[in-house]
Amino acid sequence: MKFLVTTALALGLVAVPVLGMAQDAPAPTKVNAAAPNASDLLFEAPQMKNVTPGSTITYDYLRRSGIAKGPYGPPMTDTIVFTVDAAKVPDARNIRVTMFSGFNRVPAGPFEDMPGNPVISLFLENHLRGLAKLLEANPRYLKNAIRKGLRDKAVVTPIKVTFQGREVDGWRVETKPFEGDAMTERMRGMANMTYTFVTAPDVPGEIVSIEAQSKTPDGGELLEEKLSYEQKAG
Repeated sequence: MKFLVTTALALGLVAVPVLGMAQDAPAPTKVNAAAPNASDLLFEAPQMKNVTPGSTITYDYLRRSGIAKGPYGPPMTDTIVFTVDAAKVPDARNIRVTMFSGFNRVPAGPFEDMPGNPVISLFLENHLRGLAKLLEANPRYLKNAIRKGLRDKAVVTPIKVTFQGREVDGWRVETKPFEGDAMTERMRGMANMTYTFVTAPDVPGEIVSIEAQSKTPDGGELLEEKLSYEQKAG
């Protein structure tokens, strides 16, 4: 039940609890506005307060890798589904999670009295398990690098997001936490891994998409892992 809290604390991003892709997934375009702090935006905002109790949220998930004999295997497409109910706190929600299906299934949740959206920590925890295995790296080292990247290297850009046929305000957070890292030579060419988060207050749960991507210098795909809010599901 406290998986999100444990994950977020392990990532060092919060102090307390707070993808085939969908064809019409929200598409961001840049605009101008003052930018919030990346960690506050992702891990402190009460993102679940705009989700109607009794509703569901579906996220499409995609993972693919061009690394020969890597641990990821063939491309994976699946979904993460939240069933959302009222909680004791008005701005919080109780959330039951179905994380992937069949043999892909990963135990997750449930979460009680959650103001923040646990999909961020679920995505990162799952991503880091695979990355640590691929790089034969200490997961804590990778977590700390992402924490530092969001704190010190993140670029927050105001954007417009297409949602239900209209444009709404949102934010794009991008960081390259392993760039310039002392252990770059052990990253198997993935030191350029870019993490991109798109949020929008009008979208239920506020998380529009999360992406972790790394490419070779000639554009080859080392890893593409993405989660995206599914507008057609309800």
